[in-house]
Amino acid sequence: MHAVIKTGGKQYRVAEGDVLQVETLAGEPGDSVAFDVLALGDGADLKVGTPLVDGAKVEAEVMDQTRGEKIIVFKKKRRQGYRRTQGHRQNLTVVRVTSITG
Repeated sequence: MHAVIKTGGKQYRVAEGDVLQVETLAGEPGDSVAFDVLALGDGADLKVGTPLVDGAKVEAEVMDQTRGEKIIVFKKKRRQGYRRTQGHRQNLTVVRVTSITG
């Protein structure tokens, strides 16, 4: 069974046992978190929520708090001597989906 969850302004299609990197969630490794379900089903049997599926829940276990790859932001205006370099590393939470109910 698959579910579509929403977290951090993004949507993810998940199944039991999947490991995801999502935007930072509160919790220590070993804690449990729950996500809102936008769609739930398998193949032709699909329930789509308006906006959420009633009674459906996806639970996951926090595995790690980490940071993503470094992204370089470079701005330049030609012939003006204007150059700016900035780096960014996003804070991430690694979670493993433990159960999908609904």
